[in-house]
Formats: sequence, C-alpha cells, structure tokens
Amino acid sequence: MLAPIAWRTPPKKYGPWEKVTSLLTEALVELDVDVTLFATGNSHTSAKLEWVCPLPYAEDEGRDAKVWESLHIAHLMQQAERFDIIHNQFDFLPLTFSRLIDTPMVTTIHGFSSEKILPVYKKYNPTTSYISISDADRHPELKYLDTVYHGIDSNVFAFRASKQNYLLFYGRIHPEKGAHTAIEIAKACGMPLKIAGLIQDTSYFNRDIAPHITGGDITYLGNVGQEEGSALLGNAKALLHPIYFNEPFGLSVAESLMCGTPVIAFDRGSMRELLEDGKTGFLVNSVKEAVIAVSRLNAIDPFYCRAHAQKKFSIERMAKHYLDLYRQVLELNGK
Repeated sequence: MLAPIAWRTPPKKYGPWEKVTSLLTEALVELDVDVTLFATGNSHTSAKLEWVCPLPYAEDEGRDAKVWESLHIAHLMQQAERFDIIHNQFDFLPLTFSRLIDTPMVTTIHGFSSEKILPVYKKYNPTTSYISISDADRHPELKYLDTVYHGIDSNVFAFRASKQNYLLFYGRIHPEKGAHTAIEIAKACGMPLKIAGLIQDTSYFNRDIAPHITGGDITYLGNVGQEEGSALLGNAKALLHPIYFNEPFGLSVAESLMCGTPVIAFDRGSMRELLEDGKTGFLVNSVKEAVIAVSRLNAIDPFYCRAHAQKKFSIERMAKHYLDLYRQVLELNGK
C-alpha cells in the first residue's frame, strides 16, 4: 500500500488521502490480508511499515517534497517483486514505474489537480488498473476497473440524534470550498456558523473570512482533529457544503451523514452520488435555495442519514470491494 507522505498515515488532522489509505490498510489487515504500508516513518499501522521519509514534508519546512517523494516511491519499486499487488494511493508519479516492474498495480485516482497531469494517466492506462472514487470524477479519456466509495469510521464519527442550534462548515479554507458562501447562508438564516478546517489560502481567509469572525455568531475553530470534528459534525443542525468545483468525493459529507447530520450542498461533482436530495439533506444551486433548505431541516431524519452512510460508506464495504478488485487484477495478470 503506497501512501502519500505530505502527512502522516493516518493524519493527525488534515490529510484526506492519508486518512483513506489508513482506513483501508487497517481494514485489510482485519481481513487477514498481509499488507505492507509505505508511508512516513511516524505513521501508525497494524500492517508492516516501510519508510524512508521520517516525517511528513508538509510538517517539515526543511524537507524538499520532490526529493522525498522520489525516494519514497523508489523504495517500494526497488522491492516490487516481494508483493503480489501494489495499491497506489499516491497520484500519477508511481505510474512511471509500472512498466519497469512485473507486479501489477492498482491506482486509486483521488481527483485531477489539473488537466496537465492527464498525459501520464493516459500513457499508462493500458498497463495499470484505475479506480475512481465517484462516477462523477471519471475522465472520459480513461478506462476504469471500477468505482469504490471511501469508507468512514462509524466508531469515530458516532451517531448523535440530538442537534444543537448551529450550522457547520468543515473543510479546507479555500475559495473553491466556499466558506465565504457558508457565512452568507448562515447570516441570511440568522443562525450561528462554526468553521473548522485547514487554511490553504491565507489571503482568502484574511480577506473573506476573518472580517466576519468578530466574537459574534461566526467562529473559526482552526484545523481540528477527527474526534473534535466528529463532535462538531454530530451536534450541528447541518453541514454547509457550498462548493465551487466538481468535487471528486467529499469526505466531510460522508462523515456528516455517518454522524446523522444532514448536508446542504451545491449540486456539483459527486454530490448526487453521496446525497439523497430531500432525505439526507438538500442539493441546491444558490444561496437563496440553501436558505430555504435550512428552513426544511426538520424534515430530515438523522437515523436515515446514519443508515444511508452505513450502507454506502462503511469501511468493511470499501475493503471487501477492493479485495475483490485485487483478485480480479491478479487473475487478469495470471497471478
């Protein structure tokens, strides 16, 4: 299992790819699969751990990302023959090794940061197996083995039937995630808004978010860990998810539903696959529609939200789905 090394696996706070990689790794071990995790040296796992990068480069300013990514990927590829299959969670760079080794590779595509990386995916499409994290995120020029939705830890993201009187924005502080629009929605509804997440765009935060945080109903709680995030999600009236990009999946949306909390999301990207409009939240296209959706939250059953998440986003379902795909790839490669 090849994890990214921007953050620890699992991450202390932010780190969605590392989080999913950790959940899958631990679930496969529970299924008696012999897994070796290639991650940072400070990672926590019940699998065998291999590493060359001691600390995540996002937490160590003196560590050059490209250098340590190269060393990290090469560390696995130089011993590829030890493994029956390689699961690449690391984006496109490991694909450049795929024709230099005999071990078959499965690559989960966690989204496309830019069309500029597409040539790599296209070149290696015939000789590796791609997994999409939603049908909406499939690129028309690529072929995929299947779609596997991310699993959510139902123990960490525990169910709470009783809600408090606040709305929540939980995600990266970046214009494409729409924290500024969440503020606009909350103010129009006259409801308190709690904001939690990693600040990825400091100028955006200082310009469009910070001026609204003046000790009133709009509060910023920082980049929180999973336990605090679970409590915030579980107690909220709703998660506001007014995205301005075609989001490949949306972990916070699935985590919110697992807590029994409905989601009000802009109808883009994978949101139609994650949400049942009118049953687990509302798909909207404007601030005005979002405000109306807030007034209809009492019609949403928290128990149904939880049941929906357990059915679609359980860790066990994710792990067994991947295990079936590993077997399929091995059979296709005569292994």
